[in-house]
Amino acid sequence: MTATSEIYRTAQSRGAVDQRRVGLPEAMVHNGIARLSDYRPAGERPPVALPKPSLSDREVEVLLAWLAAESKEEAAARLFISASTVSTHLARIRAKYTAVGRPAPTKTHLFARALQDGYTSLDRW
Repeated sequence: MTATSEIYRTAQSRGAVDQRRVGLPEAMVHNGIARLSDYRPAGERPPVALPKPSLSDREVEVLLAWLAAESKEEAAARLFISASTVSTHLARIRAKYTAVGRPAPTKTHLFARALQDGYTSLDRW
């Protein structure tokens, strides 16, 4: 028995997945588990598109070079600029994301934002 099935069995025995306890109609329960989408109102629309900051071509170029590099120094060498210039571009990019309500404090966050906004794709990596 896997850990997941053990957790499910325990939750089921405690009534955590019983549709009578959550008040769902029989048709909305799938294999004894309610899905999150079952709680949404019938006419609710999908989430609105995320606000996208206006990054310059150079900012996108620096961002992608930095994401592909091991360090700012390596990205700077590829672009023939200084590491402090890379840092300045990244600070401006982060400020623009914060301004539209999508902060990106880490490299991982910036990678996710670049994917979400179409600046890169997973196929490229």
